[in-house]
Amino acid sequence: MNQHDMVLEVLEAREKRQADRRRFIKVASAASAAVAGATLLSACGSKNDGDVFSPIVTPTPTPPAAITDQDVLNFALNLEYLEAQFYSYAAFGTGLPANILTGTGTQGAVTGGRQVAFTDPLVAQYAREIAADEVAHVRFLRTAIGATAVAQPAIDIGSSATGAFSAAAQAAGVIPAGAAFDPYASDEAFLLGAFIFEDVGVTAYKGASPLITNKTFLEAAAGILAAEAYHAGLVRTVLYRKGINAPTAMIGTKTIIEATESVSGARDSLDGASDLDQGVRPIGTASNIVPTDGSGVAYSRTAGQVLNIAFLNRMATDRGGFFPAGVNGSIRLSTAS
Repeated sequence: MNQHDMVLEVLEAREKRQADRRRFIKVASAASAAVAGATLLSACGSKNDGDVFSPIVTPTPTPPAAITDQDVLNFALNLEYLEAQFYSYAAFGTGLPANILTGTGTQGAVTGGRQVAFTDPLVAQYAREIAADEVAHVRFLRTAIGATAVAQPAIDIGSSATGAFSAAAQAAGVIPAGAAFDPYASDEAFLLGAFIFEDVGVTAYKGASPLITNKTFLEAAAGILAAEAYHAGLVRTVLYRKGINAPTAMIGTKTIIEATESVSGARDSLDGASDLDQGVRPIGTASNIVPTDGSGVAYSRTAGQVLNIAFLNRMATDRGGFFPAGVNGSIRLSTAS
């Protein structure tokens, strides 16, 4: 599937997302009843020989290979390479040093990336702080994983009309199909580009945390999760404030707050039937800086769902979008949704 087809697919999915959710609930209810009946029949047997049911012999499936703590951290390292390269180029005009890009798997190059000519000095300071944190995350994870740390895969953070940022913005309806989105063109465009990554990073670490068994690794992941949550909250706050202060200011075809809602909707259309993602539109008289459920708890994504967004593809695949040749490590396949 080419990038244009992916964009059209996500646009269609975004518009039908609410209808899909209602249909999913109905189907799930019917399926539950069917499964219950099938389970009962399976317990009794399905072949009728007079008055006796012969039991069904079900082959034992081969269990999947166990996911190790190193696998989980290596998956996170792929995401940190992406974030660190984007922020480093945007804040400083340069990418990561070559000595922290090597490792297992196929090392890839970075497409695109350049320094933003910030007009708001606070946004420039925020960018430099987040960039330093993300580079530190790469170094920290490589040290924690050790000799099996994966190399940086090929990464697309360019601004061409056929690049990943443009495909994401087209899918969200922020720009027309075939147009280019440049996350380095302005403070607001940079913040929206950061918004694409940061919320996903938070949900990725929360989703991965139950898979980690080593307490030292778990503490490390929790610490990075906290840092990513701070970053996401900061980006959401600044976008919200700019959207409130300049309600008619545009990013592409959308106002600032509308753009966050559109990106949120596109992410939701990529990662499955559940409508969890949230932009920064106010809820009643309250802001919506922290996207949570009714209990005030941040939501999770599986690794497959995270890759759906990173690959910009709703289907099960091993590459695309921001990772044109895929990611390195054992966790590399997105989820069919």
